[in-house]
Amino acid sequence: MSAKVVIVGGGVIGSSVAYFLRATDPTVSVTVIERDPTYARSSSALSAASIRQQFSTPLSIQMSLFGIEFLRSIGERLEVDGVRPSIDLHEGGYLFLATPAGLDTLRENHALQRKLGADISLLDRAQLDARFAWLNTEDLVAGAFGESGEGWFDGYGLVQALRKKAQALGAHYVPSDVTGLVRDGRRVTHVEDANGESYACDVVVNAAGAWCRRIAAMLGIEIPVFARRRSIFNVSSPAQLERCPLLVDPTGVYFRPEGRTYICGTSPSPDNDPDDLPLDEVDHALFDDVIWPTLAHRVPQFEALRVENCWSGYYEYNVFDHNAIIGAHPDVDNCLFANGFSGHGLQQGPATGRGVSELILHGRYTTLDLSALGFARVLENRPFVEKNVV
Repeated sequence: MSAKVVIVGGGVIGSSVAYFLRATDPTVSVTVIERDPTYARSSSALSAASIRQQFSTPLSIQMSLFGIEFLRSIGERLEVDGVRPSIDLHEGGYLFLATPAGLDTLRENHALQRKLGADISLLDRAQLDARFAWLNTEDLVAGAFGESGEGWFDGYGLVQALRKKAQALGAHYVPSDVTGLVRDGRRVTHVEDANGESYACDVVVNAAGAWCRRIAAMLGIEIPVFARRRSIFNVSSPAQLERCPLLVDPTGVYFRPEGRTYICGTSPSPDNDPDDLPLDEVDHALFDDVIWPTLAHRVPQFEALRVENCWSGYYEYNVFDHNAIIGAHPDVDNCLFANGFSGHGLQQGPATGRGVSELILHGRYTTLDLSALGFARVLENRPFVEKNVV
């Protein structure tokens, strides 16, 4: 009999796992249970949908290097019935800016990124002025710019393409909510859903995103991942910004082009970032008090801005070290976790899907070793810290 894999969550992580499983071994039975088949509240659909190699840990850089390779080849990889999907990948680059206080970190990160093959340039203030004439550099000393391999894309299009390809390969998607995991000793034997169905499983994958804590709790497992609201604002401006990248200000405020407009955002202060805030309540005060003043300072032409649209989505935020938790918990043999990406899920989804599928099919990683992201580091209090959190 073929192995039975049940994946909880059909966003980019769950659908990536389903795709790689069926593409690698068509004998594996794959069932994906997704509570919201419209993806109206999913992080995959509501994020700023960007990809970068400008991280501070080698593994994050390597995961995103595979991510850009996957996105560039999505038409061939995810073609269904002769139709090749497009996600409008635009490699406009990230531009991380640094004041004197952040220069050493920027240099250290740049050296690591270049060593691993990322196409990142370190620009001094004069070079920033020459390449981005619209930028106010008076308080800056440097910037790191992705010449290629970084940019933005259609996140909703990516998850739909992965889902459709996984289904074409034989994965079964169930529109329902998981209500229980049946455990026998160290193994999960069945996954129960709100439709009253019970799915026997050899392996279960927790890819439930911002709702992963509830799934983990069904096994008596505590996971340090919480749903943190992030608001995104779509703004129009008469500004003419040539070769505009995704810019990350030293304050953490970011913006990037979105057609003829721009999207922007930032993380709220730690003392104003509670869990599970309602998504239908956008943090307008954050825009008025923090984002707009920062944008107007960094790009003087942004003094004239108008909010055209805004929305909120959840980060599945790993409060332990801002990196994903991937792999098994030592208390349960056949439940694999893929949670806590802290805003990096879309770009790290392909590498995660490939890696989790390898654990299921081979019992080990056979391409990129993701073991540093395992649960053991949490239980042993060994943070795998990412400095470049946006």
